[in-house]
Amino acid sequence: MAPVCLRDCKAWQDAGMSLSTTSNEACKLFDATLHQYVTWTNDKTLGGIEGCLKKIKEADPNFVMGHVISNGLELIGIGRSPIIDPEFRKELNVMSDLAKTQPLSEWEELHVAALETFAKGNLPKAAEMWDWILLDHPLDLLAIKLAHDSYFYLGQQTQMRDSISRILPYWTATTPLSSYVKGMYSFGLLETNFYDQALKVASEALTVDPKDSWSVHTIAHVYEMKAKIQEGLTFMEQTESNWKEGDMLACHVYWHWALYFIEKGEYEAALTLYDKYIAPMCLASGSMLDIVDNSSLLHRLQMEGVDVGKRWDALVGVTRKHTDDHVLIFNDLHFLMSSLGSGDREMTERLLRSLQELSNSPGDHHEHSLIRELGLPLSQALVAFDSGNYDQVVALLFPIRYKIVDIGGSNAQRDLFNQVLIRAAMNSKTKSHQHLARSLLIERDVLRPNSPLTERLMRKASAVHTLV
Repeated sequence: MAPVCLRDCKAWQDAGMSLSTTSNEACKLFDATLHQYVTWTNDKTLGGIEGCLKKIKEADPNFVMGHVISNGLELIGIGRSPIIDPEFRKELNVMSDLAKTQPLSEWEELHVAALETFAKGNLPKAAEMWDWILLDHPLDLLAIKLAHDSYFYLGQQTQMRDSISRILPYWTATTPLSSYVKGMYSFGLLETNFYDQALKVASEALTVDPKDSWSVHTIAHVYEMKAKIQEGLTFMEQTESNWKEGDMLACHVYWHWALYFIEKGEYEAALTLYDKYIAPMCLASGSMLDIVDNSSLLHRLQMEGVDVGKRWDALVGVTRKHTDDHVLIFNDLHFLMSSLGSGDREMTERLLRSLQELSNSPGDHHEHSLIRELGLPLSQALVAFDSGNYDQVVALLFPIRYKIVDIGGSNAQRDLFNQVLIRAAMNSKTKSHQHLARSLLIERDVLRPNSPLTERLMRKASAVHTLV
């Protein structure tokens, strides 16, 4: 990343986004925090995100947008829930109270309102509000990134792409961090199946800054979705030195690397990456993305028949404390994988029980409103798969397979549930389920030609059932 020129009060005003503080130091620290959020880094030269947030409050404890970015990062990190975390709820209330006691610009008021909406669990409305901000402030990186991440959590792929496409013309090559905005756009293109265009845009972004781990991540996805496994492995090897120090996303990029090895059936190589990078990074960070990646990777390896040993035990020690969060169904499902994998029946039962209770009275919380239709059947399917009740897995998953996108995450992440359905149908004793397995494998082969994993599953299925 090029040296950061941090904006003071006047610079923010000149950009059309006046900040309600007289502290130039607070404004610069706000910019420093924003730069790190967008670039997925904890830049030691800037004090890291945590250091910058602390200094913002020291420079001006009443700076509303300082509270906005601090609370926004907590919310978008989805590791804390104001519903069950009274300290976090207090921090949000401080932000709201400050906003009522001082004159703010309409831009600032909208940011406060969007965060309050997100905190109440209305993610779709919050994302919409950040997009409204961008109509008048297309250079507002905070709104761009918060909208992008929210649409990702919602599985709203088209919105994620279009939210960026609308503001791209305002970002010239000389605008700081414009390549990172292109990187975000590349991911939206990828998730809406414009693979070649996504590869082109991400490559352009990396030409500007090879350390852009989000663009690296897009390219990793492209090679996976096109089943170009050797190209993906070569890309990972050639670029590792550029992204491995990006502490906020490196674990996830290593996860993609491990997926290539699973595709090829090189399980020891995948486990080596897990033991050397993926698990240690998760234990060190406790970040939700890292937790999800660890759960997903171990579950995929187990489905391949790999004995992952005691690795679940270390992971469940991290996930157990999030059992009652219920911020995203996507996360809950990965917590469940860890409790099933480790044999923690108490955690499994507690998670399922609390989901059932929330489904009875979801209120206005978007994720809670999806529990009955998606959260419960997906959870029950994972439990059934774990116990070998394959007919029940098919009965639960097949009717909702085209709705699973609503739990959020990427196509690559959600592919785990496609694999669960395929493997359950393959292992079922019911003839119609075996025919379903054949159809799903043909479908997968058409969408992802030359996939070693698909070919392996086809061979396995044909050894047990006739596919013609």
